[in-house]
Amino acid sequence: MTLVLVGVNHKTAPVELREKLCGLFPDPEAAYQRLRAFPELSEVLYYNTCNRVEVLAVAPDPEAGIRRLQEFLASHPEVTPQDVEKSLYVHRGEAAVRHLFRVAASLDAMVVGEPQILGQVKAAYRQATEQDATGPILNRLLHKTFSVAKKVRTETGIGDHAVSVSYAAVSLGKKIFGELTGKTALLIGAGEMAELALEHLRRQGVAQIVIANRTLERAARLAERFRGRAVPLEGLEEELLKCDILISSTGAEGYVLTREQVAAAMRRRRQRPLFLIDIAVPRDLDPRINELEYVYLYNIDDLKEVVETNVQRRQEAAAQAEGLVAAETLKFMDWLKTLGVFPTIIALQEKARAICRQELKKTLSHLGPLTPEQVEALEVLTRSVAAKLLHDPIMFLKRNHHSRHAAAEITLVRRLFHLDPEEDHLKAPSRAESE
Repeated sequence: MTLVLVGVNHKTAPVELREKLCGLFPDPEAAYQRLRAFPELSEVLYYNTCNRVEVLAVAPDPEAGIRRLQEFLASHPEVTPQDVEKSLYVHRGEAAVRHLFRVAASLDAMVVGEPQILGQVKAAYRQATEQDATGPILNRLLHKTFSVAKKVRTETGIGDHAVSVSYAAVSLGKKIFGELTGKTALLIGAGEMAELALEHLRRQGVAQIVIANRTLERAARLAERFRGRAVPLEGLEEELLKCDILISSTGAEGYVLTREQVAAAMRRRRQRPLFLIDIAVPRDLDPRINELEYVYLYNIDDLKEVVETNVQRRQEAAAQAEGLVAAETLKFMDWLKTLGVFPTIIALQEKARAICRQELKKTLSHLGPLTPEQVEALEVLTRSVAAKLLHDPIMFLKRNHHSRHAAAEITLVRRLFHLDPEEDHLKAPSRAESE
């Protein structure tokens, strides 16, 4: 059994192709019906994220399995096999394991260290298990993947440093307040930057979200998505009294908030701290606001410095993470190699049990009536003798599962214990040949 992985991502395929392949099978059930029908695949996981579409599978014949996966990805009616083929990458065995670990740990992402990818892989695995598409190898691999991703995040701190302006803004707020849980955030503007900031704010546990926008209808639509409240720009001064964090990202020509407006609000707030982030160009917030006591104002240039510093920190963390991924990949491959000896170990144990039952039956027939306790004692004795006799050959198999001669050694053990009588008969030389 070999692990194979086939896919496209933002490095190999243009966005037009990725969009089509992402929508190849909008219904997971339909995708897995198709994949499970391929006899060349014994276990399978299909997932797509913003920037990739990949299928991971266990295949008895890796090349046949890869051909089936290529056929699957090229089945979109609006793409040609040639379009897909030139964008595809293929990983086998250890390379497939390492690739999955890197994807889940966000080392292969467009923005290294972004945490969303792990949740997407977990969701895909949940869908695969609901469709009974995984088995012992992929189950073990995916659980290992999640633990590796967690280890990378906790031991390298790769996700601690914000590398987008909106995320940096929210991270800065978290540093100032300690925690954002229970805080009230006021967003001025309802564009893309505001939307990104809202996603981060919700993830940080902000209690209340208020969106002020010149077009109230647009603010209301965004507020509904994030369980917030929409207000017109005219209500801004009143909202200043209640909020803890303010993020502004409008396209206004002049200042949306002046020093005088904020000063008036601070008097009514009884100097309760106010954190303001201006990510608009031209600026929305009068820079003189920063002269006020208990007011912390940052603009987009302040955040850019944070982002550039953090990009460097993430690169350093990524280098450390690659070492962790390499080590964990080797550990998983060691486990995978042990699977090759399991059928032989099970066959040894089954043969020993069969001999024990047979010999015990003969012995009991000569001993006459025995109590149940005496019969049980004899059963324990025979099982114990068999287990001790098998201990050394089983340990021999387990210890040598990764050696270059593992296959030959498994064959040797199977012949010594006569585990494949039909095969031995076929291979045994005839009397004439031996003479």
